[in-house]
Amino acid sequence: MAEQGREHRPLALVTGASSGIGEAFARAYAARGHDLALVARRADRLRALADELAAVHRIEAFAIPADLALWEAHAPILGAIAERGRAVDVLVNNAGFGIAQSFTGVAWPRQRDFLMTLVVNACGLAYGVIGPMVQRGAGAIVNVASLAGFAPGAAGHTLYPGAKSLMIKFSQALDAEYRAKGIRVTAVCPGFTRTEFALAAGTQAIMDASPRPFFQTAEQVAEAAIRANARGQVVLIPGWHNQIAAALLQHLPQALVGAVIRRGAAKYHLED
Repeated sequence: MAEQGREHRPLALVTGASSGIGEAFARAYAARGHDLALVARRADRLRALADELAAVHRIEAFAIPADLALWEAHAPILGAIAERGRAVDVLVNNAGFGIAQSFTGVAWPRQRDFLMTLVVNACGLAYGVIGPMVQRGAGAIVNVASLAGFAPGAAGHTLYPGAKSLMIKFSQALDAEYRAKGIRVTAVCPGFTRTEFALAAGTQAIMDASPRPFFQTAEQVAEAAIRANARGQVVLIPGWHNQIAAALLQHLPQALVGAVIRRGAAKYHLED
């Protein structure tokens, strides 16, 4: 790609960018000529990715190592971008993790960290970028939700369906409030995706023992989400199989859905 002046390149802020879906978003936006602000805890991996994408795509890419589980963690991230004289044109709220045990099977700080990472600081980042986007009359926000956001709760991953459901509703509300002001908002709701999520949650062995025929790649999810956001689609469920699953989750009798989900989720519920 031909070199462009920095002032002509939009900046994409991607959280959870050191692997999985976040890394796929970073690569996809870099290929589209966006500069990148990459956020994650793993500084070495983050800086290596930033260096690689800057060299390959002749863009500016910089790492902002940060732990989104911390109180008001969004503020220094936005501050670091402002210190560079940049404004966020695209926000991808992707950072997250899973807790496979029961709610009280882990210490409260771990559950609190989950909420801070997936909900509070994600909303804080959105709050921080929306005002300037409105002033410019343009901007994009992609919130990585999940097919689980349409499912009832089950034992294990106690807060996960609720957090992902919130991100879907949050995206819909932001769209209602800011579409006319030039901001495109999309909640992408992937199903099973090949990432390091299960490894981090401690359920990789279970996943490996129960292979699924309809896994998507992180690249497929990111590309579908970017295209959906460009055309103004607010809720995206990538993959026909996931779309069927979401329809069943929403329209079958809830007693039946709950029973099926509880049975299926039982094997992913680790002992406390």
